[in-house]
Amino acid sequence: MVHFLKDRTVLVVGGSSGIGRRVAERAAEDGARLIIVGRNADRLAETAAALGGKAPFVATIQVDAHDHAALEAAFQSLPPVDHAVSMVGDVMGGGFLGADLAVIRHVIESKFFTNVRLAQLLAPQLRDGGSLVFTSGTGGRAQDACASYVGNLGINALVEGLAVELAPRGVRVNAVSPTWTLTPFWRDVPAEQIAAIRSRFENTIPLRRLAEIDELADAYLFLMKNGFITGQHVAVDGGIMLGG
Repeated sequence: MVHFLKDRTVLVVGGSSGIGRRVAERAAEDGARLIIVGRNADRLAETAAALGGKAPFVATIQVDAHDHAALEAAFQSLPPVDHAVSMVGDVMGGGFLGADLAVIRHVIESKFFTNVRLAQLLAPQLRDGGSLVFTSGTGGRAQDACASYVGNLGINALVEGLAVELAPRGVRVNAVSPTWTLTPFWRDVPAEQIAAIRSRFENTIPLRRLAEIDELADAYLFLMKNGFITGQHVAVDGGIMLGG
């Protein structure tokens, strides 16, 4: 078995929990050196300890990616990176007319502009032939999740533009688009609300279930490893957008 990521450096922004952590774990199993970026010191420390026995090297960077000045400062000493993954992007539900404009702005800022800044900071550190994988999303229409929907469209456009800009260096840029998945991201949402959301998605997704976290992590690893895919956003959503 060929370990494509062996001794490659993989950076995961938002890698201390949920899907991002599982991507980091899977990369470690393939022999990658890891840089985990997150804003919670305790989760970063716990993740580094857990991955220390699996990866040949684990470093952490504590920073809130939404603070662009702090992010720039934190990345000033960043070593060369082979592959970078961003899990960054807040979400919201509801349509445009009833939403607080400040919330709409925040979600679009988080989902789109923060990832633009990440790309600007990471691109010079990416080794030729490497990759960037962002996190878009699927499963909601504009009237159901207005700012998230706009943010996802922005990510998809960002991926297409960056793919062309970075192609001369052989750097590939893609996005994974999951639908709603039960992960620690929702840790602060009341249990009854989570149960209602889960039931709704399980009854809407054609496969009649939620994704397993490894099914999502597989997509990120695939896009890192396949050297001829760029400018794409891969939906891992059980076919949810096939309905009306």
